[in-house]
Amino acid sequence: MTTEIIGAHLKANYIITGSYVVEGEDISLQAELAEAKSGRIIWADSVKSRVQNLIGSHSEIIDDMVYEVRSAIAVRELRRVHTQALPSLQSYTLLMAALTLMHRMSPRDFDEARHLLLTLTDRNRREPLPQAWLAKWHVLRVQQGWSPDPRQDASEALQCTRRALSSDPDCSLALAVDGIVHTTLLKRLDIASERYDKAILSNPNESLAWLLRGTMYAFMGQGSRAMADTQWALRLSPFDPHRHFYESLAGTACLAAGQYERALRHGQRSLMANKTHTSTLRVIAIAQWRLGYADDARQTVAKLLKLDPGLTVARYLERTPAAAFETGRDWSDALRQAGLPS
Repeated sequence: MTTEIIGAHLKANYIITGSYVVEGEDISLQAELAEAKSGRIIWADSVKSRVQNLIGSHSEIIDDMVYEVRSAIAVRELRRVHTQALPSLQSYTLLMAALTLMHRMSPRDFDEARHLLLTLTDRNRREPLPQAWLAKWHVLRVQQGWSPDPRQDASEALQCTRRALSSDPDCSLALAVDGIVHTTLLKRLDIASERYDKAILSNPNESLAWLLRGTMYAFMGQGSRAMADTQWALRLSPFDPHRHFYESLAGTACLAAGQYERALRHGQRSLMANKTHTSTLRVIAIAQWRLGYADDARQTVAKLLKLDPGLTVARYLERTPAAAFETGRDWSDALRQAGLPS
């Protein structure tokens, strides 16, 4: 049976196949990922291990394979966007490509992501997900320091989440993103809290809602609640394609709990996946300063200023929802001492 027939039967765009050989306590595993329609192999791997390493409740080998498969699909869909006319592409291709580009934190890729999301919203006006992701695009634009008019971005983000929730009032992703709009851009943590709670009630497995609610608690200085929510989000979504975002916000929660070594580890893992995420650099700099790594903290702030040259302590306090709490004063003081201009 060909991959095309299997794909048509399963309504799948990609097919993963494999085989294994067991010899005593050892196992050899081979796997291939193919496009269903063309049969073209886009990823293949083979591993040898002990049987017990594969059949336990958690297998790092399987985790690695899942990550590689997901990455191969994302790369393939992004290549389609760059080689085919947008009207000919399926909506899921546009969405996967947009999310990949949006979280790379390169200005050029970021702008292309917006173009793809706008194409999707025009194509599917009643679909809540593209509107929700477009709202998050506006949030990230402000957080990265790329917005020429943060108030306008806040207004457009709010319009996007309103359209998404008018289409589906119980869409957990739209509720979570509306929460971050009210947290980060509008500083209405009371409304944000309601949105996160409703998102989790609607879908207890919505990892983004747990992550963002935990971050809200971190801004408020509620470190233990922040860590509980963000760590649960990491467990819910261990292979999230935007893992650096999760690691960064988990680091923020650790800062609020005073667990600076752990905050630094989360920040470093985030930075390995995305070296231009400015929020991550702030987490790392604060953790380094509080741990007594003054020279490292100054170097991190220097990297931060290369990515966001206009950032000052005053502008940081204008942006962060933590400014109204002790956490904001503590974190801004650490950044100032590490070399961020006043």
